[in-house]
Amino acid sequence: MFDSLSSRLEGIVKRLRGRGRLTEADVDEMLTEIRTALLEADVNVGVVRNVTGRIREQAIGARLSEALDPGQQVIKIVNQELTAMLGGETLKITYASHPPTVVLMAGLQGSGKTTGAAKLARWFKSQGRQPLLVGADLQRPAAVEQLRTLGRQIDVPVFSEPGDPVKTAKRGLAEARRLGRDVLIVDTAGRLAIDTEMMEQVRQISKAVDPNYTVLVIDAMTGQDAVAVAGAFHKTLAIDGVILSKLDGDARGGAALSVKEVIGRPIAFASTGEKLNEFEQFHPDRMAGRILGMGDVLSLIESAEQAFDKDQAEQAAARMLDGEFTLDDFLEQMQALKKMGPLSGILGMMPGMPKEMKGAEIGDDALRPVEAIIRSMTALERRKPELLNGSRRTRIANGSGTTVGEVNRLVKQFQEMQKMMKRMGASGRGGKKGARGMQGMPGGFPQFN
Repeated sequence: MFDSLSSRLEGIVKRLRGRGRLTEADVDEMLTEIRTALLEADVNVGVVRNVTGRIREQAIGARLSEALDPGQQVIKIVNQELTAMLGGETLKITYASHPPTVVLMAGLQGSGKTTGAAKLARWFKSQGRQPLLVGADLQRPAAVEQLRTLGRQIDVPVFSEPGDPVKTAKRGLAEARRLGRDVLIVDTAGRLAIDTEMMEQVRQISKAVDPNYTVLVIDAMTGQDAVAVAGAFHKTLAIDGVILSKLDGDARGGAALSVKEVIGRPIAFASTGEKLNEFEQFHPDRMAGRILGMGDVLSLIESAEQAFDKDQAEQAAARMLDGEFTLDDFLEQMQALKKMGPLSGILGMMPGMPKEMKGAEIGDDALRPVEAIIRSMTALERRKPELLNGSRRTRIANGSGTTVGEVNRLVKQFQEMQKMMKRMGASGRGGKKGARGMQGMPGGFPQFN
């Protein structure tokens, strides 16, 4: 998502960098390009008009003409407005003083609401909370069973009863209190389109459970239609935040860039893939940085910290500095790297990454040949790759379904990495810090393609 918009805005940013002087004509030309880029991204027309108006007002102001680097100042203004469009600040969850904290899920059928409820429950678990899921979508066949299946996958209990959705939600709240669960997530029914019956039902459920947060799930693929949906739900429920589903899809980004301006509520979470762990809290400033090609180092570090065991990383760093880092260690690091999410997403967080790399479809398949080669080695060969003569390499290539050339390339690049790390270790404390910093960071691994 945002690839087309990002490409257009990065081009504008690149031309602005280092410009010693900007005339009003330069600013108008830039705004025309920004306006076109946003409209092509399916951003609401009124939102585009407001945003470009604010950028122009600031860009031709007195302070800009006095700036040492006007181009950099304009980039800063665009970044600030993009951040504001995406919600401004990250939504901070405040927990109820008398548990449970109740979260009501709303949205149209097919928006990813039920899966979103399970993903949100998993996120609360990662924050040390004990959630309970309530299946109050009694209209869609198998909706409750879907929620139960997802609940088992994340080890979160699910409460549901057949009959009246309002009574089910109310009894779910009582059950959460009985079990001592401190977060209650209520999944409600949706329709293919907004209708009076659906809105009345979700309003009654809201009245019954008195939610601390009412979250609207919006399919990012629906474009400007999502804005109309958000407006209709907000009138009925007073939405507190939005979950954007299918953010990894082929959408242009209009929904994400329009919702905050239209209903005045932030994007709280984003679903970045189909897997239950592909879900994250939404940081508007970080996303703006990604769109403008500035990367997102904070999210990259957080992902690495979650994927890599600290003690194991420290031990691996020590072995690396002593020249004892083996292919077994390397394989372990690769497995942890995959936990950080799709490789294309990781590349998108890295500052300065070429747009061709960020837009590339890079999946787990890219690492499979490397894994296959290492797993086709004996334990001794993994510890001492210098033992790999011609016949051994042929055997490994045949066993892994690769070529001898690929085996040679892996071994050569791994040995070069070992030498580099050993030199860093010899340089003392600075080297150790550098090696540890590479643990869990994609740039610390050799390239095998």
